[in-house]
This record gives sequence, C-alpha cells and structure tokens, in this order.
Amino acid sequence: MLMNMKELLEVADKNGFAVPAFNIGSESILKGVVESANEKNAPVILAIHPTELEFLGDSFISTCIEEANKSKVPMVIHLDHGGTFEEILRAIRCGFTSVMIDASHMSYEDNIAITKKVVEVAKVSNVSVEAELGTIGTTGESYEGGSDDIIYTDPEQAKDFIEKTGIDSLAVAIGTAHGIYPKDKKPELKLDLLKTIRDTVDIPLVLHGGSSNPDEEIAESVKIGISKINISSDIKVAFYKKCREVLAENPGWIEPNAIYPPCIEAMKKVIEFKMELFNDIGKASLYK
Repeated sequence: MLMNMKELLEVADKNGFAVPAFNIGSESILKGVVESANEKNAPVILAIHPTELEFLGDSFISTCIEEANKSKVPMVIHLDHGGTFEEILRAIRCGFTSVMIDASHMSYEDNIAITKKVVEVAKVSNVSVEAELGTIGTTGESYEGGSDDIIYTDPEQAKDFIEKTGIDSLAVAIGTAHGIYPKDKKPELKLDLLKTIRDTVDIPLVLHGGSSNPDEEIAESVKIGISKINISSDIKVAFYKKCREVLAENPGWIEPNAIYPPCIEAMKKVIEFKMELFNDIGKASLYK
C-alpha cells in the first residue's frame, strides 16, 4: 500500500505512534524491512539517501514501488536528506512519494527559499515534503553528515518556518546525532524542548539520528509527539556483523542466497525491536 508521508503521518500523529524510516542501502535490507513490516502489520518508510540512490540506481525505486504496492501495510518511499533541488527533482521523477530537503546548514532565509521552492514542485506530483530546522549532530561515522555544533530548533522560528514554506513534516534538533555513538559520548534528548515545539506547531515532527539513543528517551519522545524516527546505523550494524560471522565460519561461501538470509534475520530482530519501541506494531489496521 503505497502512499505519501503526509497521509502516513497524519494517522500516526493522531494515534500516538511513530513510523520508523529505515534507510535501505541494498536489496537485502529492503527485503528485511518489507518482511518485518508485513509480519508485524506495521507501517514503514523506505528511506533512501542520495548517496544510496547513486549507488543503487534509479531502477531500484521501481522495485521499492512494486514491494510497497503488493504489501498489505502502508509504505512510503522517501528521499532522506536531499541536499539540492536537483536531487529532489531526480527523486520525484523516480517515483518517490516523499522527499526531504535539508537546507539546515544554510541561513534561515535561504532555508525558507529553497524549501518553499521544493514544496511548490512536489505538491504538483502529490509528493510530501519534510524539512529540517536546527542541526543534527554527527558521530563522524555516518554518510548522512551532521554538525559538530548542534543548533537546537527554536519553537517560534519553527512555527514561522512552517507557515512560510507549507511543509508537511519537520525534522527537529533536540540533541540527536547521526551514526553510532562512541563509548565516551552520552546522547541526551531535550524532551522539554520537544514538548514546547509540539505545543507550538501543528504538523508531524521527525527525529533524525535515532540509532543508539537510550530506549526510554526514544519511547518518551513518541509519547510527546514524534511521529517519524529515522534508523540507519543500528540495522546495518546488525546486518554486517552477522555477515562477517557467516563469512568467517564459511570462508568458501560465495552464494548470496546462502550468505545473506541469516544476516537478514539478525537485522529483522533490530527492525522489529524498533517497531515495538515506537508503538508501531499492528498500526497498519488504522489505515483504510
């Protein structure tokens, strides 16, 4: 069941759950996400970063569209952290149903200008738009980038930004970072700030850098009003850790259909844990 993110998150926002956006950088990862979604009756977002799209090629999106259309649960195909207008146009042409324009590194005025331009183009094709205000941190281990200095989202500025751009969802900066945190770094979310933002704006809110944060903080952020949480590093770590184990135990193996199934199963355990943590399991029944 393919839809855009505005349709998907309106239901999540009203019913107090968050939809996980899993970055799918390969067909094996896509397979695991789709299987878990259908087995758990859980809505999902198939997120693809521009660098992943460059590697996979435009034809991969046709596979995603087919998987979404034949699935019994709602799915969105989402461009994660589109950095240029050209990347947005490519995604729309490929068949993405949602795009993110990330101009958070620009001035506030320039962020508004490019975001508004993206909204105008995307809405013609019934493609929803996510933007970011403030900066997400970085652990230095993620292709998604981030900033060494976190600029937290200002609630009143967020309200102004939404009114001027017409976006459908907003990624907020409340203390997360992309990638897996090193042992000496303790992530901590500013949940009071999130409450203020939630009380100030009326569109679904998004949490980036959701891997490795304390589970209790993530669960609380969903209760407060986060409707979408991005997960990339956690599932890939699980997949490739198992892949290394399989190859170490079977150094002569060369067939993907022998190597990857146990890797997919290891990853699915993490996928389904996140679904449960976000209160996402079983929520496909809320969509008509």
